[in-house]
Amino acid sequence: MKIKVHGAAEEVTGSCIQITTEHSNIIVDCGLIQGAPKKEERNRAPFPFSLRDLDAVILTHAHIDHSGRLPVLVSQGYQGPIHTHQANADLLDILLMDSAFLQEKEAEWANKKRDRKGLKLVDALYTQDDVPPVLSLLNLHPYNQPVEITEDITMVLHNAGHILGSAHIELLVKENSHTKRIILSGDIGNPGSPIQQDSDLHGKADLVIMESTYGNRNHKTWDESIIELKDALEQARHDGGNVLIPSFAVGRTQILLYYFAKYYKEWHLDNWDIYLDSPMAIKVTNTYGKHWQLYKKESQDLWSGDTLHQKLPNLKFTPDTEQSIELNSVHKGAIIIAGSGMMNGGRIKQHLKHNIWRPQCSLIVAGFQPEGTLGNRIVEGAPYIKLWGETVKVAANVYTIGGFSAHAGQKDLLRWYQKFENSPRLVLIHGAKTTMEEFHKFMTQNIDSEVDIAKQGEVIRV
Repeated sequence: MKIKVHGAAEEVTGSCIQITTEHSNIIVDCGLIQGAPKKEERNRAPFPFSLRDLDAVILTHAHIDHSGRLPVLVSQGYQGPIHTHQANADLLDILLMDSAFLQEKEAEWANKKRDRKGLKLVDALYTQDDVPPVLSLLNLHPYNQPVEITEDITMVLHNAGHILGSAHIELLVKENSHTKRIILSGDIGNPGSPIQQDSDLHGKADLVIMESTYGNRNHKTWDESIIELKDALEQARHDGGNVLIPSFAVGRTQILLYYFAKYYKEWHLDNWDIYLDSPMAIKVTNTYGKHWQLYKKESQDLWSGDTLHQKLPNLKFTPDTEQSIELNSVHKGAIIIAGSGMMNGGRIKQHLKHNIWRPQCSLIVAGFQPEGTLGNRIVEGAPYIKLWGETVKVAANVYTIGGFSAHAGQKDLLRWYQKFENSPRLVLIHGAKTTMEEFHKFMTQNIDSEVDIAKQGEVIRV
């Protein structure tokens, strides 16, 4: 058996791992490489494996950095099964269609410039027409059910506690008279999430390949973050303006709505009009409602049927552009949840333009803002920002909420690994280079096991 790393090695996007045996050739994840234009150009490079020889694809979850190159894979000829959890079909439809739309727009903008320069036009990496063929190949499975996907590989999906449908991948690989247990973590959820069940993977393993996105930091506790959110909303109510909450469509938005519903009376949320102003987040929220049986008991009571709107009677969905534009004339009493989570694009930028210069308004930042993003500049205290070339003063009150991440932090990653009884060999993947180096040092100090950092193109023998 050989395991080869084709993506997310010392970086946080483009997940793709190939496993080959005497009889089988599979990949786990086929993610989009995201970031600077030079990085994203790698999405157009040929796949470093033969599509003709590929027996199966396993998908850990629907996030684009894990799934976003599937349309390329299929359009170039792959016609085999894509194994994933049954909740991912709807999410993949939403996220891949959105990604395809963005690919089309990027090609359109690039071609306007290229046309004026007399350069050859470029095609989109993929289009919305490339998404349905991907969905047609999905083989959907529940958690904890062994599935023989090739002659010598059995797969089991385990709840990862990250987002809806996310899974740890357990591979039971037959070699001669032995069976080896390989664990690929995918993204590991932040334990204690109010919606997702916590990860429950344990036992012995021969190899664990583990993500390290937040391997250099710990999150605030859920309880601390709830208090921060409550206090921010209470102060905003006294200030009398609008509240803007930039949020990721998958996971973060649903957590916020959960807490709004749970604390509706206690936080005086009946004094507000709450708008979910993101077409994607609306679709995802409706998808979460379809799979309520997967959640913790308390959140099942919220998401089943139309319970969310019953507990949040002032929640309004605004999918249409015209509805979103109408919010520009609302100067107080509105909580507006909109994408994107890092404020680099989406409808939140329009709401910033109409609100962030007002001292009575509030901006609640409920997610990590990487360096180089508009959100990072605001959180770091920039007195002015630029929106479509216009300089806008930052006068709104800015609140940061630190513990609502869907990823496990450093200590929780350690605790996740320590559930394995035999201290198996550990290979780190899916993290920024400096983060992985810090996490590697942390893990070697805390566990008695071989720990390696995966390198691009490296072959791991088991």
